[in-house]
Amino acid sequence: MVSSATAPQAPSGIRRIVAASLIGTTIEWYDFFLYGTAAALVFNKLFFPTSDPLTGTLIAFVTYAIGFLARPLGGVVFGHFGDRLGRKKLLVLSLLMMGGATFAMGLLPTHASIGVGAPVLLTVLRLVQGFALGGEWGGAVLIVSEHGGDRHRGFWASWPQSGAPGGNLLATGVLALLAGVQSDAAFLAWGWRVPFLLSGVLVVVGLWIRLSVSESPVFLAAQAARAARGASGETRGELPVVQVFRRSWRQVLTAVGARFGENISYYVLTSFLLVYVTAHLGLPKSTALNAVLIGSAVHFVTIPAWGALSDRIGRRPVTLIGSAGMAVWAFAFFALVDSESFLVITAAVTAGLLLHGAMYGPQAAFISELFDTEVRYSGASMGSQLASIVAGALAPIVAVELLKDHGSSLPVSLYLCAAAVVTTLTVAFARETRGRDLARTGEAPAPAPGYDRKDAAGTLSA
Repeated sequence: MVSSATAPQAPSGIRRIVAASLIGTTIEWYDFFLYGTAAALVFNKLFFPTSDPLTGTLIAFVTYAIGFLARPLGGVVFGHFGDRLGRKKLLVLSLLMMGGATFAMGLLPTHASIGVGAPVLLTVLRLVQGFALGGEWGGAVLIVSEHGGDRHRGFWASWPQSGAPGGNLLATGVLALLAGVQSDAAFLAWGWRVPFLLSGVLVVVGLWIRLSVSESPVFLAAQAARAARGASGETRGELPVVQVFRRSWRQVLTAVGARFGENISYYVLTSFLLVYVTAHLGLPKSTALNAVLIGSAVHFVTIPAWGALSDRIGRRPVTLIGSAGMAVWAFAFFALVDSESFLVITAAVTAGLLLHGAMYGPQAAFISELFDTEVRYSGASMGSQLASIVAGALAPIVAVELLKDHGSSLPVSLYLCAAAVVTTLTVAFARETRGRDLARTGEAPAPAPGYDRKDAAGTLSA
């Protein structure tokens, strides 16, 4: 028999959970990526005006990075309450915080209107965005991972991962549409505000969907067990984050390493590309926006395929395909972009995002399977968000600085290659987690009892 905590949901039930998580995650990533795209195209002129375009862009990306600095704090706070109160409540809160901050950005006066107050207010709202997103990722992937069965977890849990390219696709698409139908003057005057204000509508939709899902059965079982221990006086008083760093610090480092190359590659392939194409190559911004738009569409639909493959051959082999491939593609990518051909640039971005998807698709299941239920939200959030500081936050800044200092893409390629090697080595020495029973306690990931690798039906027997 399968315990109620680990029994897979009926197909209609798990699809509803996945849809709710995917839509909410797409909206939150739309809000977060909208800032990154605007930092490369608009904020450098309206909030950080300087005589040197690259310097203004660099300052804009610094505030972009500040949002990442708030993510670990968000991971700690949301992780603590998510491990105590449940995944669903915190997902609703993160959506409200993110959407409110993004909507407020669309109402901000610019530097020309109020001077230094404009970038200060923008930075504060960026901190709120980062704090909210720090708690979003862990809850979104866990509520899916813990609802689904062990056999197809990689596939189901990869769908919330598609929210990242989905959000980027939506943000880039809206900006590309506005940039295409407006003059540069109109876009700078008011057009850029439209995507930020649109977030208010999207949040209402996402909130309605997220309120309709049920709490994770694995969490509810763990909560009941904790209550029973409390009644008998056996409950440990340690906070979840303390338990994570005392008992699961190796798993946290594994999560950081697994996300290192994935984070850096994504922001170089998307956010930094906009700077490289417009400021370095002198091409229209529509060239980069449309290339990222097409690449993100392919990225969106292929991430679940990588997740499904990880259910068949394991999380590690699929991730290694992506990280090793990215180490090589780091050099081919800029050589192709330098062709200045839209078709070639689009092919370069799309191929790079396909390799990124191989790292990103299995990641939700892999990191979820590293931690026990009572600290899973805290552990997954901390591992992923610490990586965001040392990797994603700095990636556009480091890339712009390398380009500015050397006037060549080669140092950026070396940077991207080194990041991919870090992930390759981390995952190569990690233990395989595929098939772990998420209700099981104990630090070492192991296949669930009765797990049959050839079981096409995806059922468990114990």
